[in-house]
Amino acid sequence: MNHPFLIAQISDLHLKAGEKLTYGVVDTLAALRRAVNHLNCQVPRPDIVVVSGDLVDFGRPDEYAVLHPELARLHMPCYLVPGNHDNREHLRAAFADHHYLPSLPGAPLDWVVEEYPLRLIGLDSTIPGGHGGQLLDSQLRWLDEQLACRPEVPTLLVLHHPPFVSGIGHMDREPFINASALEQVIARHPQVERLLCGHLHRPMQRRFGGSLSCVCPGTSHQIVLDLQPTAPAHFNLEPPGYLLHHWHGQGLVTHNGVFGEYPGPYPFYDAHGLID
Repeated sequence: MNHPFLIAQISDLHLKAGEKLTYGVVDTLAALRRAVNHLNCQVPRPDIVVVSGDLVDFGRPDEYAVLHPELARLHMPCYLVPGNHDNREHLRAAFADHHYLPSLPGAPLDWVVEEYPLRLIGLDSTIPGGHGGQLLDSQLRWLDEQLACRPEVPTLLVLHHPPFVSGIGHMDREPFINASALEQVIARHPQVERLLCGHLHRPMQRRFGGSLSCVCPGTSHQIVLDLQPTAPAHFNLEPPGYLLHHWHGQGLVTHNGVFGEYPGPYPFYDAHGLID
């Protein structure tokens, strides 16, 4: 299948219940509604949406009860992985209709979806009760086996935690614990086109295991770009964004998009040529 295929990636929704503002400042519900409306209205419209973690803010059932109908408004299928703000069991219960999610209680929410031009593998990089990320040895073995069984199929990995040091001090204090072990697995499987991550609330890219790790901005608030080792844990309200991954049969191009209304579009040319 070589026709164009579009994957929209959103991340770090941090949804709360009761119309409560996240951190007392951010209306994350309104931001998610704008994001869903934006994606639904795009031409061409994305074929699927992946959500790379921190779906809600405290992992509570009432938060997932708010989230589910909002994501159900998407006009295309969506696929979820948990982040450090999520609770596996509450997520699993709230999205029982998402049949790709494994049903075994207590198990990581790792999954595979085979029905698209690119194979999707979701990885649960959360440490229950922790902020940083890791994949258990059993998860790495499972991933290695999954990749080995279909080496000819281009594949996207979706996980919350980027497996690298970002340079933003407060986010790096609890890093991805066994990133080198994951990198060794990825390096054995060149069909891995991207690792799609969240967590850092900023667009970032890094080579990883011969592939590319892409970090998605947040749908509402962004972490301040401060590369000082003593950077405080601050966020700001820079324009919210998403990533749009465009598969055209021979390669994957990743675009950085923003939500919201901005001046334009304006033409480069008029009847006389390039506008002076």
